[in-house]
Amino acid sequence: MAWLITGRSFFIVEIPENMPFCRRDKEGRVITMIENEANGKLRVIVCRPDEMAEVIEIDDSLDAMQALVGGLIEEYDPFYSESDPRYENVMLVCNEEGKFMQMPPSRAITDENGVLLDVIAGPFFLCYAPIESERYLPLPEDLEEEFLKKYELPEKIYRTNRGILAVKYEPSGRTREEVQER
Repeated sequence: MAWLITGRSFFIVEIPENMPFCRRDKEGRVITMIENEANGKLRVIVCRPDEMAEVIEIDDSLDAMQALVGGLIEEYDPFYSESDPRYENVMLVCNEEGKFMQMPPSRAITDENGVLLDVIAGPFFLCYAPIESERYLPLPEDLEEEFLKKYELPEKIYRTNRGILAVKYEPSGRTREEVQER
């Protein structure tokens, strides 16, 4: 038996361990991520130029999302994996006009073979957006770990004779521990 928390309702039901859109809270209860109304927050991975990526909770509102990216939001879903179809539900949300506003580059987006697809200008966040959901959801725990590791370090973006090059680096003055405490 496990707790099923949806919106403001609580039910005791049998939930399989591998049920999609679920994670366990600190007490070991299973919490569904389908409805995020319980606290009005959304857990996301945020990536800012020249800073390490971090997991934060934001208000589950358009205003909070726009404030985080510094303007109008745009959804971008460049992720794909033959071995894990959930990648197609990972959503990158960025500033729609980031490049036009000449925001500093944040991270390079590559395909599963390392081929450069795009460079994101300004801050962005990653969340989960399955087609059957009407709202953004937190990433499943394993995908959160994987994408946090992938985008943890900021990147310097260079134009070279052979194309665009993205180089990861440790930001000066900030340690991983300082990022985690923030």
